[in-house]
Amino acid sequence: MTKILLLSDTHSYLDERILNYAKNADEIWHCGDFGVGVAEQLENIKTLRGVFGNIDDEKIRKQFPEVLCFECEKVKVLMIHIGGYPNKYSPLARKEILEKKPKLFISGHSHILKAMYDDRNKLLHLNPGACGKSGWHKMRTMMRFEIDGEEIKNLEVIELGVR
Repeated sequence: MTKILLLSDTHSYLDERILNYAKNADEIWHCGDFGVGVAEQLENIKTLRGVFGNIDDEKIRKQFPEVLCFECEKVKVLMIHIGGYPNKYSPLARKEILEKKPKLFISGHSHILKAMYDDRNKLLHLNPGACGKSGWHKMRTMMRFEIDGEEIKNLEVIELGVR
């Protein structure tokens, strides 16, 4: 079983609570818009996987890809910062989903928390919202869940307070 902390859109901001949750995860997944200094702090805690976002600088873009596809236990995961959501995927996400056929598709960018099942593509879509302080969102959010073999379970939304 792998415990995942999923976050996005930190925009150079990490508070102590995010770091405490990170310490209790097996892996940290970040879906873009890291900002300055965030990746370094997170990778010092646990295994960090992620994609770059539209605000990320050249350093982050060299460290993280635009599209990340990988296996966690027996679950194929696809991650794209600007990916949209079921029935409104970005062109890149639509292409990658059809090609890679993931069981879990993760995007960020919108600052809108979503957990939806996509019947057409037979996948779970997650967007953890935004846990940074920049943007138009009111509540700072992230998610945690577990992957156990082929199962994605115990999904939890974590509210970190108002922006």
